This record gives sequence, C-alpha cells and structure tokens, in this order.
Amino acid sequence: MDDSRLYLPETVRAIDAAAIEQCGIAVFELMRRAAKAAYQELRRRWPEARHLLVLAGGGNNGGDGIELARLAMLDGRRVELVLLADPTQLRGAAAEAWSAFEAAGGTRCQVAHVDAADVIVDALFGIGLSRAIDGEAADWVARVNRGKRPVLALDIPSGLDACTGMPLGAALGADATITFIARKLGLYQGSAAACVGDVVFADCDVPAGAFADAEAAARLLTDEDLHAAWPARGADMHKGHFGHLVIVGGQPGMPGAALMAARAALRSGVGLVTVITHPDHAAMLPLVQAELMVKVADDAAPLREWLEPASAIVCGPGLGQSDWSRALLNAVLEHAGSRPLVLDADALNLIAEAPRPLSPQAVITPHPGEAARLLGCSTGEVQSDRLAAAQALLDRWGCTSVLKGAGTWVVAPDALSAFCPAGNPGMGVGGMGDVLSGIIGGTAAGRSPLGDAVRGAVLAHARAGDIAAAQCGQVGLLPSDLIDALSKVLPRP
Repeated sequence: MDDSRLYLPETVRAIDAAAIEQCGIAVFELMRRAAKAAYQELRRRWPEARHLLVLAGGGNNGGDGIELARLAMLDGRRVELVLLADPTQLRGAAAEAWSAFEAAGGTRCQVAHVDAADVIVDALFGIGLSRAIDGEAADWVARVNRGKRPVLALDIPSGLDACTGMPLGAALGADATITFIARKLGLYQGSAAACVGDVVFADCDVPAGAFADAEAAARLLTDEDLHAAWPARGADMHKGHFGHLVIVGGQPGMPGAALMAARAALRSGVGLVTVITHPDHAAMLPLVQAELMVKVADDAAPLREWLEPASAIVCGPGLGQSDWSRALLNAVLEHAGSRPLVLDADALNLIAEAPRPLSPQAVITPHPGEAARLLGCSTGEVQSDRLAAAQALLDRWGCTSVLKGAGTWVVAPDALSAFCPAGNPGMGVGGMGDVLSGIIGGTAAGRSPLGDAVRGAVLAHARAGDIAAAQCGQVGLLPSDLIDALSKVLPRP
C-alpha cells in the first residue's frame, strides 16, 4: 500500500473489515500488531522510561492500550492501567486483551498520579468518537494536558475528530501519535498540529488487498513531488530551457515583497526574472539583486508587451489595492493567456472584491483570511475543515488552489488533494507567502507540468523553512533565511 495516502474514518473502518474478512486476520491479531508497534515506538522514543501510565477506554482503542500494558509489564516496566470501563462489559478483542493482561498478572489501577509516570499512553478513544468527551474521561484529558509528562497517543489523540482534525470539546495533546493500518485524514487537518506531536505510521502488516476498494481522500507530499517539479537537467541545457518569470507587484512602500518573490524564483532555478513595479523604487531592485531585470510601470499600458516573453507570471506581492494596483492586475488577467499565473496577496483581495473568471492555468495561494474572502465565508469556517475549504476554492475559481497555513493543502484539477507535512510556526511572518509565490512561479516557468510545479514548490518551501528554523531558531526566522536554505532541499543531479 502507499502509506502517503490519507483516509476518511469510514474508509479506514472498511479497510479494517477487509483485513479481517478478506485477508483472514483476526481482530485480536490486529490489536496485538498495533500494540507491539506502539510499544516498540515508545521504547525507541523514551528508552529510559520505567513507569508507564496507560489510559484505556472500553473499545478497541482501549484494547490496544491494554495489550501494550501487558507487553510493557512483561518487559519489566511498572505499569498503571486505568481502565475507564467495567472489565466484565468489554467485548470482542478488547475482552481478549483484558484476559491476556490479567493472565500475565496485570490488575486495574484504582488510583494513579499523572506526574509520577515517565510516559503516559492515551488509549481512551479512537477514530469512532463523534461527541465531546465528558465525565471521567474528560477529567483525565484535563489532568494529562495540565501535566508535563510525555504522551504517546494510539491511532489518534483522544477527542480529535478523525476527519476534520478539530477537537470534539477537549482533545488530549500528545508528544507523538502512532497511527495504525492507514493514515487518518484528521491527523493532518484543523488543530491536529497542536495535538498529535510527531506522527508515526505502522502498517501492521496488513496486505495491499485490504486497500483494493479503498479510495483515499488525499495524500502527503513526498520526495517524489520534488523530483517531479525539478527533473534532472541535461548537460546541453541553457537558461532558455528554464523559463522566464515575470513578477508584477511592489506598490510604493512595498518593494520588499516583489524582491523576495524574485529572489526565491532565482533560487528555485528559473532562467530569467523580470520585475514589473512602481517607479518609486524600480531603480533600487537591481542594486539589491543584480540578476533581476526591472520594468518601470507608471501605468498598465505597456504590460501586454512586457508580459509577452514570460513563460509564467506572478502577480500580487506588494501589489496593494490602489487604482495603480487594479490597473496592473486587470492587464495581467487580460494578457496572461494560457501561461501559468500565480495570484497572491492583494491580487486575491482585489479578485474577491470584483470577481471574474480565472484561467485553468492560474494558481491561487490564499492564507485563511484571503480564502474566506474568496469564498464569502468566515475564517473560522475555513479553518474548521481546511481540506473542504481548499476544494471549495477549486470549485469556485476553477484553478489550482494552495491553502496556506499550519498544514498547507494543494488542490488541483484531476489530481488527489495533497497535504504538506513540513513547515513550522516560525514561518508565520510577513513575506513567507511572497517567497512561496516566487518558488511556484519560478518552477512553473521552467515548464514542469503546473500541478507538479505547485506541489514540489510547496514542499520545497516548507522543508527549507524547517532547515532555516533548525539553523536560526523559529523565533525571528526571516523569509530570506528560507531563501538561503532552498538549495539544500532541491533535488541534486
């Protein structure tokens, strides 16, 4: 199976059923495989942990926790198992797990102290939860979240919606989550990043046949996306093979946005970059970045001629919302033709203000606030189901959509929606979006297929941000730090 694919909860349940009914794997055997993988991860991550607190519910997720508790106990660990169900009421594989735990000498803990444990295992609720956690379970979630002990969540942190990634009331915050058999969509959406910690995947040796009828909801971006966006260069190639990007933006007082986009495009490997910008600062740009060509735009009249040599266009960085801005955007939309056109920042706000059809070759790159304006909804609605919002952008505007934020989504026509698993909070600073636009534009100008260019650019941008954060720290991370790190993430010959 392809472990980069993401599935809805109902699809995961169908995969589980196929593994049991078609592949002949008993439910308790699946539980044992999951618990073994989880315990191995716990030992790898916290090798010195001797005292475990396992919080288990009454379903199969709780059964996974009970079996992990048995394995840890047999391995010489001190285990406190808090079971939030009557053991006599357990059914199926969870009951088998309890019987095995008791046979190994395990008992149910009546009083446990969160701060005494070296590691806490969250096995309260799995992907079937559809309501807010209450009662004793809610008390445990609150106690764990207030504490400072490391937490390993089994399959999904308790309280997190397995589809949207939004908390169902309160959700438990984990340092790591090990998810079993198939990756759940909710681990990569909404508020998941604040709950899941590091996500580890265990396939539990489920055969590919169990996935034969399973349709993925999305997938993760991977190294293959980088190689698709930046194929190997032939020894006889020259700058003409790598495209000419034209960037339109930079109103008075905002030359930096266009400059950052241009610098990022150059670092992404484009052959030529021209910036069309306001006369107030046009002379300054090539002094800062000598490789740039600059056109002075008092008005939009010359744009048709200046756009002619472009193999891709970026419009929006520092564009503003003045009459000058509107005139340039209108000219770009009129004369872009069938070339890739990346629209960002104020270009998106102007389009939301005065909607017009966009080319299928356009790419829109909104952050949540801009996405809300483009969709005529609230930012909260966008964030409550980010994949659905990204898909709505594609439906509304008919072009590839990049919904930026904590966990960027790329939704393109005739392609599986893709989630970017890289990136960090230090990238939440002005100018990072301009850099992304430049990378997308520079990659698309190189004549990679548009979808490939966008997906590769999004992943490269995020990975470069992670490298820059590792070098500089997240606090005070600058877009220019990311640009300097780009060469470390792009494929090498």
